Amino acid sequence: MAKIRILLADDHTLFRQGIRTLIAAEADMEVIGEAPNGGDAVDRANELKPDVVLMDIGMPGLSSFEATRQIKKNRPECKVLFLTMYDDEDYLVEGMEVGAAGYVLKDSPAQQLIAAVRDVIRGGSYLSPRMLSQLVDDFRSRIKSANRLPRFATLTTREREVLKMLAEGQSVKEIACDLNLSVKTVEAHKFNLMRKLDIHNKAQLVQYAIQKKIIKIPNLA
Repeated sequence: MAKIRILLADDHTLFRQGIRTLIAAEADMEVIGEAPNGGDAVDRANELKPDVVLMDIGMPGLSSFEATRQIKKNRPECKVLFLTMYDDEDYLVEGMEVGAAGYVLKDSPAQQLIAAVRDVIRGGSYLSPRMLSQLVDDFRSRIKSANRLPRFATLTTREREVLKMLAEGQSVKEIACDLNLSVKTVEAHKFNLMRKLDIHNKAQLVQYAIQKKIIKIPNLA
């Protein structure tokens, strides 16, 4: 059975040696070359035609993302796996945009890297579990935010009524009289609506009411 041919692209010699030793222990894999920077990675990939490139992020010279873009343009069948210390979603997104097949963190257990290589060579993709967990948490947070009611929608009909009257300049006593409520009840409505809207003073309340077109700006002309 043909072995998976791997190119190592990393600017740290000791790290490359460690990965080379790790891969040498696998019967179905072999390291066919190394590159200390992005430009060399592109050249070596064209020359050696690896099945998989293990690409560090943050090497000197040509960026790893541009190197990946060029490798994928020249040899679309080649799989690029980012092997990095950065658990950063922006880097992950950029890596996927340029055609990377996976994203493996350098502090992952050795067998995760081996599994990643096998996954991508079979046509799959791979994310380190920590990155996957981050993405899931972020996705849940966005769904929660999307489902959250706008603050104004949380106000009761009476609270909206009190908000409008306060913004128009009426005092709590005047509102209580007009609505046939006790001053204490109106104060409670005022407290609740300001808490729900995260408003802390009269000026903010008026500004909010104008912004939401609850009241109109007086015509001074």
